[in-house]
Formats: sequence, C-alpha cells, structure tokens
Amino acid sequence: MAEPRRARTRRTGLARKFLYLFTVLIVLVIAGAFAYALWGTALIKLAMVPHADFIAQPRERAASYRRAEMWFARPDIAGNPALWLPPGYTPANGQRAAVFFIHPTSFLERTRWNAPLDNAEANARAALFLRGQASAFNAVGAIWAPRYRQATFGAFLTTQADAAKALDLAYGDVAAAFDAFVAQAGNRPIILAGHSQGALHLLRLLREKVAGTPLQKRIVAAYVVGWPVSRSVDLPTLGLPECRSADQAGCLLSWQSFAEPAEPSLVLDAYDASSGVDGKPRRGTPMVCTNPLTGTPDAAAPASANRGTLVPSADLSSATLVAGQVPARCDPRGLLLIGAPPALGGYVLPGNNYHVYDYSLFWANVRADAARRLAAFAK
Repeated sequence: MAEPRRARTRRTGLARKFLYLFTVLIVLVIAGAFAYALWGTALIKLAMVPHADFIAQPRERAASYRRAEMWFARPDIAGNPALWLPPGYTPANGQRAAVFFIHPTSFLERTRWNAPLDNAEANARAALFLRGQASAFNAVGAIWAPRYRQATFGAFLTTQADAAKALDLAYGDVAAAFDAFVAQAGNRPIILAGHSQGALHLLRLLREKVAGTPLQKRIVAAYVVGWPVSRSVDLPTLGLPECRSADQAGCLLSWQSFAEPAEPSLVLDAYDASSGVDGKPRRGTPMVCTNPLTGTPDAAAPASANRGTLVPSADLSSATLVAGQVPARCDPRGLLLIGAPPALGGYVLPGNNYHVYDYSLFWANVRADAARRLAAFAK
C-alpha cells in the first residue's frame, strides 16, 4: 500500500532534522569547530549541500539484486567485509539465521544528491562500517548488506524538495534489496539491523514490509541503532514490541551512545520537534533505550559486564577487542550513557556523542545478544 503523502512528508521531515544534526556534528570533526563557530550552518551548507539538481533515476527492482555486484555482503561473495573478525575469534559454523544489514551514510560529496553505486570512496567507507558493525552478527547468520544509492550528507542540511527525493530514492533501493533478500534467504529466521541512515530506512522497512505480514513471525530481532524510536508514537507502527528481556525474540532494540558529561541538546531538540508517521508529536515521549550490556531496557551495567569493545588501530585497518572497559546505563531521557570518554579514535562527535561507535562499543555483547535471541526464537 502506498504511503500517504502527508505521512511521507512528516517522515522525511524527521529524517532531515535528525540527520541534519549528525551531519553538522560530523562536519565539525572534519572541518573544525573554529570555522563552525565563525560561520555556522551557512558554512556547512556551502560545503555539503549538493549544487546540482536532483536527477530522477529509475527504481531498482528486486531482480537487480540477484546480481552479486549489488551487494557488499552476501554468502557467496569473496572478500565479504561482514565476515571480518578481531584476533582471537574464529568463523562460526552452522549459521542458522539470515541477517539483513543496512549500512550508515558513507557518501559525503555535493556533486549529486545520491551516491552512485560504484563510488569508490563511499564504498570503501561502507565496507569499513560493515567490518565494525555487521560483523557482530556473523556468528548467527549469513549476512546480506546491499549497495544502495544512499542520500548524501548534504541532503539533510536543506529543506529543498530534492533532499526528500534523494532519501526516497535511497529507500527504494533498500526495499528492492530486501525483497531479493527474502527470496534468497529461504525460510530461515531473520535478523534485521542498521545504523544511522541505515536505521532510518530500517524503520520504514519494518512499517511497509514487515508489520502485519507473515514475515513478521520470522523476525528474531531488529537492531535499530543510532536512530531515535519513540515508544508511544513509533513502536505501534512497526509490528515488533520493544525487547523487554535478554532472551526475548521477535522484538526491537535501539540505543544512542554518549560519554559523560553528555551534551545531547541537539539530539533532544530534533527529536522533540519531530512527528511520527501518523502526525502525532514525539515531544515528551520516551525513547527506546536498550542497554546492549544487559539486553534489557532502561538498565545499568558496570564495565565488567562489557564482553569486548572494538578498539581501532590508528589507520582503521584493524581493531582489537578489549573487555571490561566501557559501562552503560540508560538515562531518563532515553540516551545510553557510557561513563568517562573511552579512547577510540578521532571520530567522537561534539557533546561526547559516540554515535560512530554505537556498535563497536559493545561488539561482543551484541554478538552474544543475537545468539541468545536466536536460541529463544528456535524454542
């Protein structure tokens, strides 16, 4: 069923507001806080918003995703980045589930609104994300991660109609890839996961392709990480409840990581200004906060509960797993606080926002969480 125009407008409005926030934060890291302090968002827009008109492109069909070159990760692809493992880990046998993973934004250019599928820099960044994020699931399932014509960062810095079109084009690719994934995965249990822009597309995918369909009964869990999910406004539209226990199957997890002292006002302001698909305001509604150390909502856990954080090398070519270093607790606002800032590299965003590291902070716990929920699903 086609999504109503008003609902689509509200959804893309949230996307602009929230990804605008993370775009500004990331560009602060790239361009420097001093320049931002002097010229503010005008500088950011000049640097990142595409200067070309949006070019309408044909929708990809599920048949396109029968080809291996349309995927970053698929069971039959050599050099699959999602199969990466840190030292001390060996590949698992008997993968029983099928995992559909949607990578975050990796296209930063302003020459166009959507990334070409063959853009070398964007693809290299996407593969890096898969190594640090999707790899957490490679013990429980074969991983499919599609290439898609993602909206560029600059699309979230403007209210131009072209920005909404870019986001819709990106989702169209994800939806086509998902249809192909379902056909290729057979009747195995399904794990859904994404991060940032990928999590945004996953929310729409849950609403349009899963909720209220026979497929809903095959979902082990949905990891909607690095994107806000309202318990009262969003969850009722997604077909899955929030995960309430560590061994629950058929449920949704979500978190957003901040070290302390946290300054999340931009996140909270964007959330409070947004509305759900049905037009209900999110302001004042609680956000889903799953503590990945416990697998339960609104919980606290000491660093000793952390089975392993991925600590990247300086050139990001590898990472080692360090246990017992990072605690986590959900605060009353629905944010995940991780204590004093851990030293993970130069991609921590202003406000002690550890958005880039949402998965790698808890890599070993996410790995165990997926295995536990798959075992519960099998029962």
